[in-house]
Amino acid sequence: MSSRIVAENALSLTNIVTPPYFDLMELDDLTRRPSAGDMPTLGQLLKHVGDVRKEASGDGSETPVHHALDIPGIEPRSLPFVLSFSNLTYSIKSRRKMSLSSIFPRRSNRLGAVAEAPTVGESMFTRTKTLLNDISGEARDGEIMAVLGASGSGKSTLIDALANRIAKGSLKGTVALNGEALESRLLKVISAYVMQDDLLFPMLTVEETLMFAAEFRLPRTLSKSKKSARVQALIDQLGLRNAAKTVIGDEGHRGVSGGERRRVSIGTDIIHDPILLFLDEPTSGLDSTSAYMVVKVLQRIAQSGSIVIMSIHQPSYRILGLLDRMIFLSRGQTVYSGSPSQLPLYFSEFGHPIPETDNRTEFALDLIRELEGSPGGTKSLVEFNKSWQSMTKHHQEKEEERNGLSLKEAISASISRGKLVSGASNTNPNPSSMVPTFANQFWVEMATLSKRSFLNSRRMPELIGIRLGTVMVTGFILATMFWQLDNSPKGVQERLGFFAFAMSTTFYTTADALPVFLQERYIFMRETAYNAYRRLSYLVSHALVALPALAFLSLAFAAATFWAVGLDGGISGFLFYFLIIFASFWAGNSFVTFLSGVVPHVMLGYTIVVAILAYFLLFSGFFINRDRIPSYWIWFHYLSLVKYPYEAVLQNEFDDPVKCFVRGVQIFDNTPLGSVPEPLKVKLLETMSSTLGTKITTSTCLTTGADILQQNGVTDLTKWNCFWITVAWGFFFRFLFYLSLLLGSKNKRR
Repeated sequence: MSSRIVAENALSLTNIVTPPYFDLMELDDLTRRPSAGDMPTLGQLLKHVGDVRKEASGDGSETPVHHALDIPGIEPRSLPFVLSFSNLTYSIKSRRKMSLSSIFPRRSNRLGAVAEAPTVGESMFTRTKTLLNDISGEARDGEIMAVLGASGSGKSTLIDALANRIAKGSLKGTVALNGEALESRLLKVISAYVMQDDLLFPMLTVEETLMFAAEFRLPRTLSKSKKSARVQALIDQLGLRNAAKTVIGDEGHRGVSGGERRRVSIGTDIIHDPILLFLDEPTSGLDSTSAYMVVKVLQRIAQSGSIVIMSIHQPSYRILGLLDRMIFLSRGQTVYSGSPSQLPLYFSEFGHPIPETDNRTEFALDLIRELEGSPGGTKSLVEFNKSWQSMTKHHQEKEEERNGLSLKEAISASISRGKLVSGASNTNPNPSSMVPTFANQFWVEMATLSKRSFLNSRRMPELIGIRLGTVMVTGFILATMFWQLDNSPKGVQERLGFFAFAMSTTFYTTADALPVFLQERYIFMRETAYNAYRRLSYLVSHALVALPALAFLSLAFAAATFWAVGLDGGISGFLFYFLIIFASFWAGNSFVTFLSGVVPHVMLGYTIVVAILAYFLLFSGFFINRDRIPSYWIWFHYLSLVKYPYEAVLQNEFDDPVKCFVRGVQIFDNTPLGSVPEPLKVKLLETMSSTLGTKITTSTCLTTGADILQQNGVTDLTKWNCFWITVAWGFFFRFLFYLSLLLGSKNKRR
């Protein structure tokens, strides 16, 4: 199968399969192999590519029309890309089940057998489980390599190992592209990984989903029309024309079918025409027809010059005809590696010929399962595979030596054919620096992410409607409960209760932000794992998208309560009241967003949010003054998010130095003397006046707003200081959210 692809055929096939909007350039005159001294460097090749494109487009800002690139001095050779992997070994430690044999490892049983002692790297409480055991092989462009095996055989682990999704140091062995070790940065740029689950925004159409992928992965130098043309051609290539205007859908919204959804997932990752494409169970959960269509699409992708590596559980006979290479795994070991056509010969020589009426893969998998259940396991088949491979290894090495391209040459040729368009103007001779880490600038990514979030949210108006309804109902209840409070001592106490409940409500209302990132987490991890956009771009766009809704909710709540409750300050007081509510919404939203980046489940997140916000309210200064909080808890008082907006609205209400809240006989309110007759209260005032030496009448002001602030311990900060601290809390939690994105989205096995 490897000899069927030659350079001329690969290029001509690319012209057929790859859409014309790429404005490809081909290597037409590659007729002779140069000497070592004449070989052009990668930088010269890419500079030549860039110069030709500039000449065709005038200023180099757009990809030109179809143009042939004539680079003398390179001989046409087959197999531009060969991904080889050798001796891949990966082990994890798991807890050991406690038993007498594990506690007393050298204790003999009645039959004289000695229980196994822990091996190297194991202990009494842990054991080492090998998921990959010395696996080697290769995959070539133009071909599909399938990894098969029963559940738990190591299929997904091998895909992750090849795709650099296992932490450095945990995986032993080498993975090389054209004989050169693959750096993590380069692999992210030239590859794509399609997860087993379809991670898509439910309210975007198929066309919009692919268009946003194009905005992320294709360079900004490519015009909007060319990106749109790329999307339209990809829709045709994926067989999604009839579903182009249909939303993806979810449990509550009807959308595309399962097979169409899977093809959309593949399309989002191949929009930039990657060189390496990894897929984890792309046919999982699909009917036979949909599964065949998906693999047929993958075949066309491979024929366009890509290496396609996928895991598959049990392919049908039709799918088997589309595969070029197969690796069968059993408990982390290779039991077969080769082409599907060699399966009958392989198992025939092993002593288990495949009946002509049987499906080859089904027979192989059944035999492997049967051997796994036998006393010797699959050891005999593993050893037979090693001897089988050694017989063909010499021929493969000769073919590889004759046809191999260096990594620089191969990537240069791929760029010339239209792959990795974002790197076509980069003249750095280092392969790892050939293409930029990100296709677009920060502000372009931020604008695209914001647009996608707004579009997805706009099609779910029930979410903002529920949030607005919650705020308005809460505001209505508060307005009617605290209607037009007076300036009496009871009015002061009622104001304090209103402010405490209102400020804490703003934080509880923001808890609806918790599931937003939890739903987007795996979409974010999939897109950032291969550098679709920066994590910082997502952070900023996430905050910008939230602000308009928060401002609208703040205005609605402030308007519903300020004048109805009878708060003081006029227009300026209302504006500050609105600002501090907006700041509270911002801080609360940032706090909940940070928690969503840390906790794994919605219900766990809600439990934590409710508990912590309750603690914030407890230590805010409403239930107990700051001066009376025990010294060992005072630190929590200053960490309370409710403290600062609560003190800010108190100062906004009671900072008028001439406004009086307790006059004359009102001093007896809220005391046991409050129920005595009015004349007796007047006599008590006269007695107090003579005792104190100060005349106190029924109109004498005894308590001002400053006195109330003093009584409640609100003296350290001004209202504007409280406002800015609340805003700063919001930015602080956004920073913590960013750290959680950096540390928690590595998407690699340990």
